[in-house]
Amino acid sequence: MTVIVVEQGMLSSLRSWSEQGWIRALDYQFAKLISQVEGVPDELVLLAALVSNELATGNVCLPMSRLQNPLEHWERDMADVIARVEWEKNIRFFLEVLGDGCDENITTPLVLDQERIYLYRYWRYEVYVAEQLLQRANACNVEHKLLENGLSNLFPTNTDAELDWQKIAAAVAVQKRFSVISGGPGTGKTTTVIKLLALYIQQMQALGIEPNIKLAAPTGKAAARLSESISAAKLRLDLSEEIAEQIPTEASTLHRLLGVIPNSIQFRHDQTNPLHLDLLVLDEASMVDLPMMSRLLDAMPETARLILLGDRDQLASVEAGSVLGDICSWPGELGYSDKQSEQLQNLCQISRALPANQLESKFADSLALLRKSYRFDENSGIGFLARAVNSGNSQSVAQVLEYGYQDLTYLPLSRDSYETLIKDITVFYVELFRQVMSGGAPLNMLKKLSEFQTLCALREGPYGVSGINDRIRSELSARALIKTDTAWYPGRPIMISRNDTSLSLFNGDIGLALYDEDGRLKVWFEQDGGVRAVLPSRLPDHDTVFAMTVHKSQGSEFEHVMMLLPPDDNPVLSRELLYTGITRAKNSLQLCAQGKVLKLATERKTERAGGLALRLWQ
Repeated sequence: MTVIVVEQGMLSSLRSWSEQGWIRALDYQFAKLISQVEGVPDELVLLAALVSNELATGNVCLPMSRLQNPLEHWERDMADVIARVEWEKNIRFFLEVLGDGCDENITTPLVLDQERIYLYRYWRYEVYVAEQLLQRANACNVEHKLLENGLSNLFPTNTDAELDWQKIAAAVAVQKRFSVISGGPGTGKTTTVIKLLALYIQQMQALGIEPNIKLAAPTGKAAARLSESISAAKLRLDLSEEIAEQIPTEASTLHRLLGVIPNSIQFRHDQTNPLHLDLLVLDEASMVDLPMMSRLLDAMPETARLILLGDRDQLASVEAGSVLGDICSWPGELGYSDKQSEQLQNLCQISRALPANQLESKFADSLALLRKSYRFDENSGIGFLARAVNSGNSQSVAQVLEYGYQDLTYLPLSRDSYETLIKDITVFYVELFRQVMSGGAPLNMLKKLSEFQTLCALREGPYGVSGINDRIRSELSARALIKTDTAWYPGRPIMISRNDTSLSLFNGDIGLALYDEDGRLKVWFEQDGGVRAVLPSRLPDHDTVFAMTVHKSQGSEFEHVMMLLPPDDNPVLSRELLYTGITRAKNSLQLCAQGKVLKLATERKTERAGGLALRLWQ
């Protein structure tokens, strides 16, 4: 192999970049490992660090195009080094170490596939997930007359003037081994799932089978919300007792479902030890990263069905990948093949044609989009703002904020408005702490806590979670409601940040510190419709949450939300972050932000590098 030296001491440069925070220590160590391979040039050592670092920003791979425009993606000192490499000319020299994935018997640290460079493991994840989803997006045998009658009974109203997208989604999901139902808040995802589960159970009963159905979500909080929603929907709907009994109401976290193995990235359930289920409903699928989706699919029995629920417009997973976004990246309007369209028309008793699939892809026949919100009506400022943000139209966003909707308040960020925000937050927590001191019951106090939340885009600084938490602690201390010299006090709200399977506490679970009947301070969590208490000393990693990041709020809803954006632009600010924060509010939203920052965030759409969408849709 020809060795072209770009710079002496490449590892020294990478170490310096790591110390300055431009790349991670992990990226430097990976590059160091690659440098020990005999004959490896400095260009490949550099490339190894760059590809590894892409995972830190949620990207699955490094597109070759970024190497041609380094100033757009890296610090100037890094970009100067990257720009001196003739990547297109020299990339072919690397194929002994940089494989192309064509030979499955050869494992290489890096893989070059369709002008995208991957770490081998993440390339395998992406290829496997695409293969599995495409294989599973096949039709199941169903009794069409039974399904048609069931749809008619569960979705009795239907007009061609306003299509019942819930009914269409249920018809899609019952026919497929893999399906996705995407929709914004209030579009009826849970109601649709309950009804399609009833239809599925009817189909199984006709075959003499009692199916094993499981519910799951990525976080403890999302699982609890799914359990509550399913339980409430079962009571609302007129289901036979026989069918209702077979619909589960308890959802678990994905980690709990798959079986965590301490100190391992593997799970107890995999291809050799698959899950014991016939159908899995996975809620909040936008939060599921690529490695986790790969492991879930690996553990799914070949004949089992998988239904993903989620909002394609929400923030993608914290870790690498945007699986739900890639699945839902259909061009233009979601449409169906001629065969699927005709079948849905017959099953749902629709006379007009459904939208056609522009790509003639069978994969689209497994997807459904709920378009009508039953929560945000024509008088809802929250609904209008969410739609304006999703469109990326900053002018429409400004118009919505100026209109004067009852459920929406806009405070242009300034020193005075920041203090107004602090005052409003303090008012809520003063009331909560007084109820706590009056001996409020744990379940009631947890319900009270869920009524209100402050969401920040950032973790650090006066406009981030740490700054808001510090200010609220000070305000409560000034009113003699807490002591600042102790970490624990009654009324302290916390969020778990690390899974602990032994305690059944998971990332995202929210607890509240309260005294028990014996006067001992414990942290109480709402689980399975009741409460349980844990000693503070036993808790896994956790944070105080007088405020939380928008990312951490995913899977939660609050009656009233205050959302604070920083005064200066930041790469984390995006359309998806705004939309996610806005739609956490059920009844009212107070937004505090500068107009210019709000404009930039609205117009910035998150684009994660990866090839899953291309593998699914091309």
